[in-house]
Amino acid sequence: MSKVDISFDIDIENQRIRAQCYCKLSGKTGVEMEALTGVNVALLTLFDMCKAIDPAMHFEGIRVLDKKGGKTGHWQNNQASIQSC
Repeated sequence: MSKVDISFDIDIENQRIRAQCYCKLSGKTGVEMEALTGVNVALLTLFDMCKAIDPAMHFEGIRVLDKKGGKTGHWQNNQASIQSC
């Protein structure tokens, strides 16, 4: 892998955090599993740091949003809402 980047969008009004993981690879294999793992580790870390404040927090909507390369070429998840967290 040549790049991994985790970003967070904080929605204070709705008490949500959106985590997004971007992975780049120079090889021919995909990195969907690495990106999904990256976002889950980021969310698990946030959960661990905040569980004393709100032990009822939960994750939802974890999915691949965009993929370039491989057999499918450029693929975008048309069902993924930008506003979902």
